[in-house]
Amino acid sequence: MPRSIYGLDIGTYEIKVFDKKNKKIWKQKNVIAVKGKDDIFAMGDAAYEMYEKTPDDIRIVFPMQEGAIASFDSMQYLLGTLLNNTRLFVRGSEYLLAVPTDVTEVEKRAFYDLVLNSRGKAKSVRIVERGIVDALGAGVDIWSTSGVMIANFGGGTTELSVLSAGGMVLNRLVKIGGTHLDNAIINLVRRNQDMLIGHSAAENLRCKFGVFEQETDATAMVSGKSILSGIPHRKDISSGLVRAALKEPLEECVNAIKIMIDRTPSDIQKGIFENGLYLTGGIARISGLDSFLESHINLPVHVAHEPEFSSMRGLEVIMSSKVYRKFSYSMLNEDYRWLR
Repeated sequence: MPRSIYGLDIGTYEIKVFDKKNKKIWKQKNVIAVKGKDDIFAMGDAAYEMYEKTPDDIRIVFPMQEGAIASFDSMQYLLGTLLNNTRLFVRGSEYLLAVPTDVTEVEKRAFYDLVLNSRGKAKSVRIVERGIVDALGAGVDIWSTSGVMIANFGGGTTELSVLSAGGMVLNRLVKIGGTHLDNAIINLVRRNQDMLIGHSAAENLRCKFGVFEQETDATAMVSGKSILSGIPHRKDISSGLVRAALKEPLEECVNAIKIMIDRTPSDIQKGIFENGLYLTGGIARISGLDSFLESHINLPVHVAHEPEFSSMRGLEVIMSSKVYRKFSYSMLNEDYRWLR
């Protein structure tokens, strides 16, 4: 019987899994609804549907914060339960886990132990750097490239990677993601419109208007609460206000990209200016983000096909090729290269 192998990407707000045998992608929100002190009321997509709508005795918990595991026990329970509740998964399976590079050794080991010791009963776990996975998923030939930059825009962080000749040259985890963009919209609406809106409304505004490429006078009706009267309120929010809110956090990302380019060796810099920047991650779908970045960093910018699933495609490539499998390794091996 063919062995079961799964690719796993644990993001701040979403867990994604690739089932190699059935060629399927499965995903769930990375969130738990807790009732009272420690009674698990709901998890995954069901819990996320309750976000900002719960009564006082139910709280929403995100076990991951800014790309790192904030609550190991909650994360392990959530992952193990979701895997066991899905009939696609078989105990004793092998897992290939995409992890960020620019985190501490303790945080890297936590990701590894999380999967190895989960209720999914993994037979073995191998890890691979997310920058490499994203590059493969975006269609980059990482063996022959003379230099390329990958920017994974996720829900809690943006991970920047420079690759050349089959290896990682530089990597940085920037603590800016979709939630920071949404908070910027919430804050500007509160200051300019005297209105409180939730994260769901802010996310809808971000997805509707994006950064560039729409009419400047477009508006969208959102529901919230008036700060002045304290009662529910509906108001038209302009695209200009949304773009003004997105400007500051996106400029921080631009500055981080410029700093990384400046730190890159000159020969690899030349390759980056030729090959450009590839955008992956769910936030890369923001309309006009590629144009915004291109105008600020003077590099060709490419958005990967279905950027939110780039990591899944990259994990599939590594699973299917002995050559690319060399990029993955077990942390039980004393010679694993993060400790070199």
